[in-house]
Amino acid sequence: MRAVIPFLTFAIFVACSSEDKISDNHNDDESIVTFTQFSAIVKDTFFINVQLPKGYSEDPENPDRYPTVFLLDGNFYFPMMASTFRQYEIAGLLEPTIVVGISYKSFTEMDSLRVRDYLYPAALPSDEINAAGGGNLFYDFLINELLPKIDAQYRTDKNNRALLGHSFGGYFVLYSLLNQLNDKTSYFKKFISASPTLWYNNFYLNQLPQQLDKNSEQLGLFISVGQMEDSIWSVNPLKYLTTEIRKRNLKGLQFKSRIYNHLDHMDVAVLSFTKGLQELASDNRK
Repeated sequence: MRAVIPFLTFAIFVACSSEDKISDNHNDDESIVTFTQFSAIVKDTFFINVQLPKGYSEDPENPDRYPTVFLLDGNFYFPMMASTFRQYEIAGLLEPTIVVGISYKSFTEMDSLRVRDYLYPAALPSDEINAAGGGNLFYDFLINELLPKIDAQYRTDKNNRALLGHSFGGYFVLYSLLNQLNDKTSYFKKFISASPTLWYNNFYLNQLPQQLDKNSEQLGLFISVGQMEDSIWSVNPLKYLTTEIRKRNLKGLQFKSRIYNHLDHMDVAVLSFTKGLQELASDNRK
């Protein structure tokens, strides 16, 4: 049995939340908009939160276009990361950014549907989870339905998108990178994967370093894990992936790998999301 159950099935957070549904209304903060997006591909409705940069609406004729961050597990991470990114923006620690949180109707639904949407291919018996492998459909929804809508509605920089995820979401981030490499596309330029479940499907993502050899784009990749996570299923797989990527000396890749001392599985995401954006942005400025 796996020593770590990714994301702890959110049971603690569901129990602590008296109102866990996402409303399809304009948020009290005028810089945050919430809307529903039905996916004809996944055949389900997603709840999308968008935080615009400070002062974005003051000058509608402003030609400036902004980097866009797409954040998985939005029910849990969007409220805290939107606030964090806003404060970092005000302090000059991050550039002004459009933040898009991809959520479900409730925490309870997210707990099961993230397994449906973030993993590909279907789980093996050894994975000890029931996952049909719908990550390819969710990826198609993201690329073909959500990205065009966000680009059409907001002043986005299409050449500066980042995808952020934790645990199963971290797996999906790396799976998306693998898809881009295989398809020779460049929808996202930065990939930030916190505590990815690399053990899934007999380490399916271990093919990633070999595919990176074929990359001709400028990409940023940030992966992380907590030192207190299980060494066999979490820490060592990330070390292996790091070694395989670094030994290739890939010139087109800005690569960062972090093992955070004294942090466990649920502690890694917030730090990784902020530091990942900062460190990859720092490399871009060199």
